[in-house]
Amino acid sequence: MANTLDMQAIFREDIPLIDVRAPVEFDAGAFSQASNLPILDDMQREQVGICYSASGSESATSLGHDLVSGEDRNIKIAAWLAFLREHPDALLYCFRGGQRSRIACEWLKAEGYDVPRIEGGYKALRRCLLSTIENLPPLIIVAGKTGSGKTEFLQQFDQSIDLEGIANHRGSAFGRHISAQPTQLNFENELSIHLLKLAQHPSIFIEDEGRMIGKVHLPPPLQEKMQPAPIALLEDSIATRAERIYQEYIELQWREYEAHFEGRAADEFSRYLIEAVDAIRKRLGNTAHSEVRGSVLAALKHQEQVGSLEGHREWITLLLADYYDPMYNYQLEKKSSRVKVTGSREVVTDWLLNHTESFA
Repeated sequence: MANTLDMQAIFREDIPLIDVRAPVEFDAGAFSQASNLPILDDMQREQVGICYSASGSESATSLGHDLVSGEDRNIKIAAWLAFLREHPDALLYCFRGGQRSRIACEWLKAEGYDVPRIEGGYKALRRCLLSTIENLPPLIIVAGKTGSGKTEFLQQFDQSIDLEGIANHRGSAFGRHISAQPTQLNFENELSIHLLKLAQHPSIFIEDEGRMIGKVHLPPPLQEKMQPAPIALLEDSIATRAERIYQEYIELQWREYEAHFEGRAADEFSRYLIEAVDAIRKRLGNTAHSEVRGSVLAALKHQEQVGSLEGHREWITLLLADYYDPMYNYQLEKKSSRVKVTGSREVVTDWLLNHTESFA
């Protein structure tokens, strides 16, 4: 299974994968359809690596066989066999398609299972995925001021991609979730898989995002494709946008904090909001930052005393009017020539469904 077309099929068809790399490698970067069933654990991998550097490949391979023997070897083979019984079409790989995957396949063959091994391993699979970004159909950017509901709007289209969902971050200073973001490698892998599955469409709809989404960044080839892309601009009143932000960033977020942190929810929620405001202090300026921070603290105090979240509406509107909207207007001015349609959700939906093929 060596050529690029075959590798693309692995991801388009969600073929199950056995990743025999060590857990530390898997955690750094993997594929969503892969299960980590390592031939060497982290400590064994480290020992073999030291031996390889000191004495070469033959000695390292011999040490690997010594380390993975007896009951340890039997347990690992049993885990592979259990996976293969459940997923008989599974493929197997290591980092570069070298000794670890070769030996694993030999052991499985002795058990009666002839499992295809992916040539080039994880590295080749990842290279294949990232190369798909360079051959995408045209992109259409859906833009709009903060609170326009761009992510939700895009979910109605089969040919759209949810960048913020893949990044597990809503893209602003207030955008982090309780659960951690993926590693940069995992973000790129998952993003590339989604884009590969959309490649049959004449165009792909994608949200207007900056280079960074929280702590992860868009791959440079995708950034380059987004820069000249036509823009469909969603318009909504500040009142509607403020209400949407209140529901998502306050009501929904508070419920998640209550469920996750229980007795510590109020403290953690306060920390989340204050850290977010402080993160944009330089961009706000000291005076505006002090005003917004004071409004957030007042809302948190009101929440503690009365049990109501309503006080948060004030600072949301303040932040939109004095910070996010002016910043977005400035950024939009620089790319105004790319805006092809501006209007309500209905207007933008109609344009996307009826006019985008002209950009293919």
